[in-house]
Amino acid sequence: MGLDKEINDALASAFATTKLDVINESHLHAGHAGDDGTGESHWRVVIAAPEFAKMSRIARHRAVHAALGVGIIGRIHALAIDVS
Repeated sequence: MGLDKEINDALASAFATTKLDVINESHLHAGHAGDDGTGESHWRVVIAAPEFAKMSRIARHRAVHAALGVGIIGRIHALAIDVS
């Protein structure tokens, strides 16, 4: 299973998503710090779920990180999160 599917599955099971896009942006960072050569180091998540409605921006980001857990977060260098 690719990391994109792991990220997708973790978020889809944690939230009642109405939108969920997991975008691998690693190719944009080739040769930069954090590029480990796996092609799975830099990610963007675009997510919308009703659970986020009453959360602050920081609480939303913390919730996404918690849903992904250390097993996923520990394997990536950068995660951009667009939450609504």
